[in-house]
Amino acid sequence: MRRSRTWSRTDEFMEFAAARAGHLHRSACLLTSGDTHLAEDLVQETLSRMYTVWGRMSRIDNPAAYAQTVLVRTFITQRRRYSATEHPLAELPDTVALGGTDDPALRLALLAALRELPPKDRAVVVLRYWEDRSVQETADAMNVSSAAVRTRSSRALVKLRERLGGGLTELITPA
Repeated sequence: MRRSRTWSRTDEFMEFAAARAGHLHRSACLLTSGDTHLAEDLVQETLSRMYTVWGRMSRIDNPAAYAQTVLVRTFITQRRRYSATEHPLAELPDTVALGGTDDPALRLALLAALRELPPKDRAVVVLRYWEDRSVQETADAMNVSSAAVRTRSSRALVKLRERLGGGLTELITPA
């Protein structure tokens, strides 16, 4: 009987992972500024951490939100490590979609601007404006105060506006 309970938990986790992997990967691509390989590593790490606590998930109200929190915290932790400061020399792939846009120039401009932000600022921008989370939800996911989220959000948006300038309007409007 115990074996069947283990198998049912594993099956439940596999269903959850299959349903959330795409969304987690899109968020991870944004966090990593389009580095799909690092994004895949983040999703893998997130899902492996989720699997280790899956038996206790009955105490967690929203497993999808918890997975997103694990993803962001894993990203921030990885960025703190020394090896995370290495940057690949290859160009960004054209396969990452942002906000439903099919314009490669806009996509690349946004990813390049996101890449220039510090990791925590990037995480705030992705959670607040891509994931459309509230200030409090973002603060909870990042394990910081809501004031820190507001401050980082404000500073990050100023930096993005400086980097993108008026060129963003040119990229959005069709030629």
